[in-house]
Amino acid sequence: MIPAPDSPCQTFDGHSPSSRLTACLDAAINQRLCQLILLAGMALMLLACSPSFNWREVRGTDAPYAVLLPAKPTSFARPVDLGGIKVEMSMTAAEVDDTSFAIASAKLEDPAQQQAALAAMQTAMLRNISSTQHTTKTVTLKSGVQATEVVAVGAGRGGKTALALHARFAAHGGRVYQAVALGPREQLGDEVADTFLSSFALH
Repeated sequence: MIPAPDSPCQTFDGHSPSSRLTACLDAAINQRLCQLILLAGMALMLLACSPSFNWREVRGTDAPYAVLLPAKPTSFARPVDLGGIKVEMSMTAAEVDDTSFAIASAKLEDPAQQQAALAAMQTAMLRNISSTQHTTKTVTLKSGVQATEVVAVGAGRGGKTALALHARFAAHGGRVYQAVALGPREQLGDEVADTFLSSFALH
């Protein structure tokens, strides 16, 4: 067989068939090694750019919940206004690169205010990312509690980076809860968001 013009074997015309075959094989192997090295380098670059998620179970100290968070969390509390309902909101959050994962809860004095408080929490989250589109659906948490799941995209306050929001909102035991994953769309994929949200349970 006559080698193609661009074949690495072509430069060995004039040699014996066996030496030419050996040279062809060596050239092909070297070419393949170069391709593998290039692919390995690209893979390492992608790994270096990918966030590292170290999942661990976290349980609420002042609210009965459990969830998986991808890094060591911090906790704090502050007063908030949920559509005219003033509460003390407790939050436990973890951050990986530019992506945040948080569980927030607040105790309500009047159980009749639960739905209004949940609606205010959802509206505030969508407003914070200047949401351009979102979907909602009813889901059941691991513990059997009904929740509203919201998936949204937005641009945030700076407007430069496309953001993804995955959240669940629920009421249980006199408290309202929100589990929120928020970050750049290229970092916060569906699989990462599902690992977080599907682990969220109320007791």
